[in-house]
Amino acid sequence: MDDADAIVFVVDDDPAICRALDGLFRSVGLNGRYFATAQEFRDSLRPDGPSCLVLDVRMPGLSGLELQRDLGVTGDDIPIIFITGHGDIAMSVQAMKAGAIEFLTKPFRDQDLLDAIQAGLDRSRARQQHAAAVAEIERRHRTLTPREQETMALVVDGMLNKQIAAQLRVSEITIKVRRGQIMRKMQAASLPELVRMAERLKSDDR
Repeated sequence: MDDADAIVFVVDDDPAICRALDGLFRSVGLNGRYFATAQEFRDSLRPDGPSCLVLDVRMPGLSGLELQRDLGVTGDDIPIIFITGHGDIAMSVQAMKAGAIEFLTKPFRDQDLLDAIQAGLDRSRARQQHAAAVAEIERRHRTLTPREQETMALVVDGMLNKQIAAQLRVSEITIKVRRGQIMRKMQAASLPELVRMAERLKSDDR
């Protein structure tokens, strides 16, 4: 495992656990950052890039499950791996329903944790790639004029040129010209590709 650009954040109030994890991470080329409390992590500035969070369940102050809930409320979708020495089935179910990657009970196998971290980093990268792709589509969409945006919405709904022309009260040739401009500005090679772009824009607006 060589994730030089990735960061594994650890929130655990046990210094011995943090030292052990730091040694493990260094041995496989992972970068770790460590926090003794959930509040300390929540207040920290985190760099961009793939990351995941190894989180103890029970700590002084804000608990791990409470931090997971707070991150969800603020839209922070960092992948979370829970570790605990005092877990139970109810905690595990709650954590996994809220989107946790894994719920490991101490002592756990190093490889189980590393596998969960890899899954978390893969998920983080996928989310960042998706966000970047959507941002690029949004940038292209903003280059369209209001009339072109209006026409694009009707095009991806499956309407024919003559139907769009009738609805917008313009000539069919005007719609043909607009469609060409839309395809060029959106950098879409085909109508299905343009439809997929529009679907991404809609899903991001939800």
